[in-house]
Amino acid sequence: MPRSNVAPVQGKNMLFIELLLASLTLGGLYALIAMGLTLQYGVARIMNLSHGEFMVAAAFFSYWLVTSLGVHPLMALAVAVPLGFALQWVIYQLLLTPLVRRSPTADALEVDSILATFGILFVVQGVLLIIFGGDYYSYDYLTVPVNVLGTAVAANRLLAAGAAIVIGLAVYVVLVKSRWGASLRAMANAPQFAHLVGINPRAMAAFAFALGGALVAGAGVLVSMFLPFSTYIGVAFTMKALVIVIMGGVGNLLGCILAGLLLGVVETLVSRFVDPGLTMAATFTIFLLVLLLRPQGIFGRAGK
Repeated sequence: MPRSNVAPVQGKNMLFIELLLASLTLGGLYALIAMGLTLQYGVARIMNLSHGEFMVAAAFFSYWLVTSLGVHPLMALAVAVPLGFALQWVIYQLLLTPLVRRSPTADALEVDSILATFGILFVVQGVLLIIFGGDYYSYDYLTVPVNVLGTAVAANRLLAAGAAIVIGLAVYVVLVKSRWGASLRAMANAPQFAHLVGINPRAMAAFAFALGGALVAGAGVLVSMFLPFSTYIGVAFTMKALVIVIMGGVGNLLGCILAGLLLGVVETLVSRFVDPGLTMAATFTIFLLVLLLRPQGIFGRAGK
C-alpha cells in the first residue's frame, strides 16, 4: 500500500472503532434499562413511567457512596442492585397490588398503572430535587485513556459498556434456561392460564417488577461512572426504554437487547455525523416507523 494511503485508512479504522465502542456503550445501557421495563410491562402488566427516575436515584446513590463514604463504584453496583430489587418489590406490594386487585381487565390495569407511576415519577423527582437540586453531578473514576486497536477510549466507558452487556446477557441466559424464566415467559404470553400450571400470578408479577427495578438500578450506577447526570434526565431514559420495548416486542428480552444496541448505533451515528441535538428526534422517528410498519415490534412475532 502506498505510504500516502496509510494515514487515511488508519483514520477510517480509528473512526470505526470509536463509533463501535460508543454504540456498544449507549446500546448496552439502553438495553439494560429496557429489559427492566419489558419485565415490568410485559410480565407484571405495569406501564412504569417512573422507571427512569429510579435509574437517576441509583446514580445519585452511587455518587453519595463514592464521594461521601469512599466506596468503590463496583461495590456501589453490588449494593444498588439488591436494594433496587427490594424497593421495587415493596412498591409493587404496597402501591400497585391494590390496583391489580381492583382492575377488571388488563387494559384497565394499564391505564391505572400509568396514572399511579406518573405520580411516583414526580414524588421521586421531587425528593431528589430537595436533596441534590437541579445541577449536574459526576465523579472521577477510571478516566484514564485505554488504547483499543489504536483508538483512545476512557476506561470508565469500557467498563460500563462491558458490565451492561455482561449483566444483560447473563439475565437473558438465566431467564431462558431457568424454571423462573419459564414461569415469566408463561406470564408474558398467557397470564390468564398461568395458574393452571402451578404459577402464582401475583407472586410472579411482583418478582418481575422487582427484577426490573434491580436492572434499572444497576444501569443507574453504570451511568454515574462516566456520564454527568441530574434529577431531570429520568424521563428521557424512560421514553427511550419504551421505544426499545416496542421495537423489540413487549416481553421479548432478546428483542430488547438487539433493539437497544440498534438504538445505540443510530444515536451515535446521528450525534457524530448530523447533530447531537437530533438524537431524540431520530429515536422517535424510528419509533413511529415501527408503529406504522411493524406494530408487534421489529423482533416481535405477529399476532402477539
